[in-house]
Amino acid sequence: MAERVSALQGADAPRRFGADGPPGVTLREVRGLRLWQVAAWHDTLAEVAQQAARAAGVAAAPPPGAAVESERGALLRIEPLKWWLLGVDAPEIAGEHGAVLDLSHSRTHIRISGTQAAALLNRHLPLDLRETSFAEGMVASGALHHVGVALWRSARGYELFIPRGFALSLWEVLLESAAQFGAEVAAADSHKI
Repeated sequence: MAERVSALQGADAPRRFGADGPPGVTLREVRGLRLWQVAAWHDTLAEVAQQAARAAGVAAAPPPGAAVESERGALLRIEPLKWWLLGVDAPEIAGEHGAVLDLSHSRTHIRISGTQAAALLNRHLPLDLRETSFAEGMVASGALHHVGVALWRSARGYELFIPRGFALSLWEVLLESAAQFGAEVAAADSHKI
């Protein structure tokens, strides 16, 4: 298999910048993304949900706008009839029951954490990221500078999935905005759940 080259190669060198004091925002690329889109047809939703949950190692598939994870993988319900399966292999889905699409090479995964992570993201995403509205385990689709992105709030921070072709320009936008909070670019991490 060909080795994947990061869309942020050379732009994600670890560093601190912006306001003095401890960083309010930490940004890091999570490399080695394994991401599958699993879609069901309306009349096969329950069956495909069970298959996707088994693949992720979770008891049940989440409702729309939510995610569940195990030590093996995560399952994000990004649309009423679609899930994203993260970190594991996709199940075999018969064509009459649904479809599976490998999105691994099409997205860049950026993790944003720190005390000011929500404030940074709210500069760009039209989402209510307050704890009462977007708690851990929630998933949403939005637009960052007119580019469709997916956002998942995990235990590790905000997991942002950006189309690869826009990753570098949106990374630069995020870095520029993060400077006001004091920011750190952390070393890239290997993709693990």
